[in-house]
Amino acid sequence: MWDYTSATWAGRFLDRWCSTVMRSRIEPMKKLARSFRVHRELLLNWFRARGEISAAVAEGLNNKLKVITRRAYGLRTLKATEIALYHSLGALPEPEGAHRFF
Repeated sequence: MWDYTSATWAGRFLDRWCSTVMRSRIEPMKKLARSFRVHRELLLNWFRARGEISAAVAEGLNNKLKVITRRAYGLRTLKATEIALYHSLGALPEPEGAHRFF
């Protein structure tokens, strides 16, 4: 599928592949085909962007979000976690009223 340059042709290939797999008796492959069908438009976005958008930026942001969320595990409210995310991702200054631990 990744050899195609057109989203239309890649979509046709993906649809044909999913139909073929759904006729098989291999349940893990059927599960994969169902997942591809659900995310079809997201997969085809790569072709619409002509491969110019790298997934590395999204993966890096996702990793940073996971690390900050893990670090904020002891915070008791969603609002506190949200503030921790804003401060880390936006490089915002620490508020004056915040506690400092030395």
